[in-house]
Amino acid sequence: MRIVIVGQGPFGERVLEALVQKGEEVVGVFCPPDRRGEPMRSLAEKSGIFLFHANRMKDPEVYDVFKKLQPDLVIEAFVTDIIPQGLLDIPSIGTICYHPSLLPRHRGASAINWAITQGDSRTGLTIFWVDRGIDTGPILLQKEVEIGPNDTTGSLYFNTLFPLGVSAIVEVVELIKRGEAPKILQDDSKATYEPPFDDRFSSIDFEKSVRDVYNLIRGSDPQPGAFTTYKGKIIRLYDASLILKPDEKVSGEIVAVEEGGLQIAAKGGILKVGKLRVDKGEKTGPKEFAQAVDLKIGDRFGK
Repeated sequence: MRIVIVGQGPFGERVLEALVQKGEEVVGVFCPPDRRGEPMRSLAEKSGIFLFHANRMKDPEVYDVFKKLQPDLVIEAFVTDIIPQGLLDIPSIGTICYHPSLLPRHRGASAINWAITQGDSRTGLTIFWVDRGIDTGPILLQKEVEIGPNDTTGSLYFNTLFPLGVSAIVEVVELIKRGEAPKILQDDSKATYEPPFDDRFSSIDFEKSVRDVYNLIRGSDPQPGAFTTYKGKIIRLYDASLILKPDEKVSGEIVAVEEGGLQIAAKGGILKVGKLRVDKGEKTGPKEFAQAVDLKIGDRFGK
């Protein structure tokens, strides 16, 4: 079975590596020409696999190369570009894609961010057959996982959904080769779609409950970083933990500045933040941060 892999970053590299080690017939790799494609480029060249740097997948030369490669199966391994219908029509078996949620819930580019921010206790991954829509194609395989109470977007992805996704793609390739790969239609009545998670959604409202604020910080960690303000500066918060206790202070008030965490009052508890940074600056610990911005106990964020 002739396989083409379209992807980028460490995930694309690991998928390529896993399939090469399994002895699969990978006939082509398509990745961006910038540093996002570097991991896949190096491995493809080392493995003697045809490599194409695609600025945009809709470029005419991409179609021509796809056609010449005559793939049976195309695998999307972390793709941020839109694959045009002309390319989807080329592989004889079809195109499959990894998505880090239990579709049809959390369609869109920031599924993990939204799952944590919205307080989901479980999520997972889906391998689906690509069609014209955004994450709308029939489901081939799903795996469900728990979202831990202290998980961030980063920890959930890198510790769980990343390695599980690589093994899931290897698993579905075997199913496809055996002719046992299902095509289960998604229930659109249960679908949710959220836009890319950016600063439009990561601003902290200390009038919300401490758990809501905590989920926002976790869901924004490491990117884009949940933020508040202090003395006119944007302050981003990371590495948070939650202490549930009755309200004692004004929400947003600084309760303690310790080496292990800066404590912030919120409705129903305390947020303990391990790392902070001033907008696009470097992350620092609580004491270093407080000294740099002249922050004292009793001051308030978001005032």
